[in-house]
Amino acid sequence: MHHDLLVIGGGPAGYVGAIRASQLGLNVGLVEKEKLLGGTCLRVGCIPSKAMLESSHLYELAAADEKNSGQHGMAARGVRTKGVSLDLAAMHGHRTGTVETLAAGVAGLLKKNKITRYSGLASFNSPTEVTVAGKKGDETVTADRVLLCTGSEPSSLPGIEIDGDLVGHSTHALQYDPVPKKLVVIGAGYIGLELGTVWRRLGAEVIVLEYLDRILPGMDAELAKEALKIATKQGLDFRLGTKVTGVKKTKKGAEVQIEGADPVACDKVLMAVGRRPNTDGLNADAAGVKLTDRGFVEINDHWQTSASNVFAVGDVVGGAMLAHKAEEEAVACVEHMVTGYGHIDYDCIPGVVYTEPEIATVGKTEEQLKESGVPYRKGKFPFAASGRARAMAMTDGFVKVLAHKETDRILGVHMVGPHVGELIAEAGAAMSFGASSEDVARTCHAHPTLAEAFKEACLAVDGRTLNL
Repeated sequence: MHHDLLVIGGGPAGYVGAIRASQLGLNVGLVEKEKLLGGTCLRVGCIPSKAMLESSHLYELAAADEKNSGQHGMAARGVRTKGVSLDLAAMHGHRTGTVETLAAGVAGLLKKNKITRYSGLASFNSPTEVTVAGKKGDETVTADRVLLCTGSEPSSLPGIEIDGDLVGHSTHALQYDPVPKKLVVIGAGYIGLELGTVWRRLGAEVIVLEYLDRILPGMDAELAKEALKIATKQGLDFRLGTKVTGVKKTKKGAEVQIEGADPVACDKVLMAVGRRPNTDGLNADAAGVKLTDRGFVEINDHWQTSASNVFAVGDVVGGAMLAHKAEEEAVACVEHMVTGYGHIDYDCIPGVVYTEPEIATVGKTEEQLKESGVPYRKGKFPFAASGRARAMAMTDGFVKVLAHKETDRILGVHMVGPHVGELIAEAGAAMSFGASSEDVARTCHAHPTLAEAFKEACLAVDGRTLNL
């Protein structure tokens, strides 16, 4: 079979890129080795983790009443519950059902857009020829162009073996049954905080070990400091500046070895130290596709590899390993192939941590602006002063806006608070259109809403908040 474009990988970048290519008139094939489409994000990442986060949050809200935990339980709002219990099997059932439904939806989208799917592992024979090794045998597919969307996989630390049972990564941590009594999370980034939060809510004692002296590496430091304070208050035990040297199996579970400190005993270990590009088995050399020392695919400004007809986007090329970033790259790459134009503003890609409260960011951090010598002004507004947040009894956190000192153009927005994963979209849209803090400050926001906090933070840039 021959195609105008062959997409390797059926995750967010792969299926979205394939659909856009079909819309632009290309004959498209797509190769995916897993039974379910949607990639890591849908199968074992973003979607199932959010299902567990939402379910565990509801459980904690209801169970908090019986534990007399005060303002954040439903009892404080006049809703009394009795006999709350955890049905972990049902919670896992909701997670798997959500994944299966959405994966079937992706399969339907491919069919709707007349995209040919190949099931198996793809490897190059040449820049234009690929062998797909499937359960029913090998199949050779040719294409004028190839788009690599093979994503990433969890990393580990040197000398620590991931066995999928005692020591696992994010995929394994979605499926714990029963709830671990004591869970050690290695790494305090997005994944570590989210999955650590899930199992703390469900009853586990959670200890988070982080090599750096802060959590959420790469995020705005003031934002990370506030998130640390909130998560600690919720019961996560953070041990920062901690170097993990190994994991030793014991009769009762495991001991996590730490340089210069006593080992930490636990039932389960979650390795959440980042991800690495998934290029194993591609036989990239046969296509003339160069990889970096860390295994990422080398590309130019138009996502083109060292082989002129092979392109790559998403986690496999590095940068922010986020599903929405991968999708945008895929669309821009395909549009550039066909129309000669495709663009992404990498300064306007948001990042969200789906804890409670949520943490969201877009644009430059305060540290980046200082390092680059960019003059800026800062405005902050706490959710404690938001009428809607007060009514929701969710007053932790703030919105922080960084604007250029001379032009007032918004350079970065950082939030921690209720539903800020949704609020950050307004900030991203404003920045995409080059908005100033004055532009947002003069935009009428409905009252009472959480979004007013963004408006007030923009007013604060000029020192003229109205509700603080």
